Amino acid sequence: MSTTRRHFLGASATALASTTVAMPALAQSQPEVKWRLTSSFPRVLDTIYGTAQMLSKYVAEATDGKFQIQTFPAGELVPGLQALDAVSSGTVECAQTATYFYIGKDPTLAFGTGVPFGFNSRQQHSWWFFGGGEQIINGVLSKLNAYSIPMGNSGTQMGGFFRKELKSVEDLKGLKFRIGGIGGQVLAKLGVVPQQIAPGDVYPALERGTIDAAEFVGPYDDEKFGLVKVAKYYYYPGWWEGGAMLHLVINQEQWNKLPKHYQAILSNACEAANNWMLAKYDMVNPPALRRLVQQGCELRAFPQSILEAGYKASFELYNEIAATNPNFKKALDSMNAIRAEQLVWWQIGEYSYDSFNIRMRGKS
Repeated sequence: MSTTRRHFLGASATALASTTVAMPALAQSQPEVKWRLTSSFPRVLDTIYGTAQMLSKYVAEATDGKFQIQTFPAGELVPGLQALDAVSSGTVECAQTATYFYIGKDPTLAFGTGVPFGFNSRQQHSWWFFGGGEQIINGVLSKLNAYSIPMGNSGTQMGGFFRKELKSVEDLKGLKFRIGGIGGQVLAKLGVVPQQIAPGDVYPALERGTIDAAEFVGPYDDEKFGLVKVAKYYYYPGWWEGGAMLHLVINQEQWNKLPKHYQAILSNACEAANNWMLAKYDMVNPPALRRLVQQGCELRAFPQSILEAGYKASFELYNEIAATNPNFKKALDSMNAIRAEQLVWWQIGEYSYDSFNIRMRGKS
């Protein structure tokens, strides 16, 4: 029996023992709720899609099966990139998706997932709960009849598989590159032709030559997609997503209809699923990277010139958008202020500790 379920049942038992009227009161407070969740990701991605399945499991356990969330991978109910639209219209009650897929509705939604040279996974999480991120992103989503809760993070990603080696910014010109979110707009400033393609369509597009390069998440998922079979060079880091946060996006009316304790259960289940996803990626990515190298991929760090050009283009774009979009400016100002503070601490704390351990690897 899970800790979540034991805690919930233990609390229920205490309530029942303390009063003779607790049983009918508890029964009345546990209505049957059945939701459908559409994911933006295919079933083969067992870590990302598996996070949605874990959420469903946690919620069912905490409510004795009274609150059921049935999960559907991308394409079974609606296409992956239409998940938010399905939630907004009420076609489904909720979706597992990345808010940066919907920057066409408002570019501010990019910050909900992560922007180029923005936060890493822990910083992104901190910004959401303590830096105003929740209010900014849900303020935008409220206009789309939706409400979101963080539900997963990939951690820092890889830069993707490329058919040709990159030696300078010149090599990016005309490159057809599968990339989602605002990172595509940044790369367009460097001459790339960005392509937003649903996850399940990445491999065939690269295989057919419709695109020249593709990024997705990291070694574990890239191996599942078989990208090493059709592209040789594997670049790092994925500077356009320092820690990609995913969300459970919920229809606003459906969220408002939930009893308060169901809202609390769902919020805490999302947090548990969030931790599950990041922990699993941290475990499965290292051996997957070794296997990809054994299969013939050539690891390459992005040239410094590309990183610096990408950094410059990123903040040029942000300032251009902020000049005409107050929500975007609010998110950008928030990120810049918090990032400036956190990077100093990161350099002293996390970075120095991790760097030393990396240098000492193999010496113990």
